[in-house]
Amino acid sequence: MTTSANSRTADHAIDSLFLERWSPRAFTDEIISEEELKTLLEAARWAPSSYNSQPWRFVYARRGSAHWPKLLGLLNEFNRSWAQNAAALLFVISKETMAVPGKEEEVPSYSHSFDAGAAWSNLALQAVRLGWQTHGMAGFDRERAPAELNLPGGYRVEAAVAIGKPGDKAQLPEALRARETPSPRNPLSATAFEGAFPA
Repeated sequence: MTTSANSRTADHAIDSLFLERWSPRAFTDEIISEEELKTLLEAARWAPSSYNSQPWRFVYARRGSAHWPKLLGLLNEFNRSWAQNAAALLFVISKETMAVPGKEEEVPSYSHSFDAGAAWSNLALQAVRLGWQTHGMAGFDRERAPAELNLPGGYRVEAAVAIGKPGDKAQLPEALRARETPSPRNPLSATAFEGAFPA
């Protein structure tokens, strides 16, 4: 039994939500409300993490707000070209240390990036439930971002995320229009192995 949605088909039966989520670059001009954005962040808050350390942090701005130009300005030129139309931008940040029972001082967290990724995934899936889509980006100024976002020591900027309602791909540069479609995935046999990697 398989699941199909959004022009994609899973090899095994899963919730269609996972197929409905994709990463568009074309967005409508619709504004996301503060309440809707907080709902996405609330979903992220309930992600699992090592020792319940909850290392994720988010810095966000809605389009048209006073903070928007700063966050948009941290993206590389390519990502700015389309993300400028998003309803909101946020940066996913992780705390590199955590408190562990029995230890007086915080210790390095091996899984801080992994845990922040779980929170981002929750946010992306909640966005789909509300009719929004998200697009994660690694293309931002990694040198400037910590200072511009006022990060204390011991925090890492993981990624940027654009949030918006999918729009007409005709607004994109011609080279991007062909890519404006939900992407496929490698077969499960290429990524999951019983016992060990194949010899």
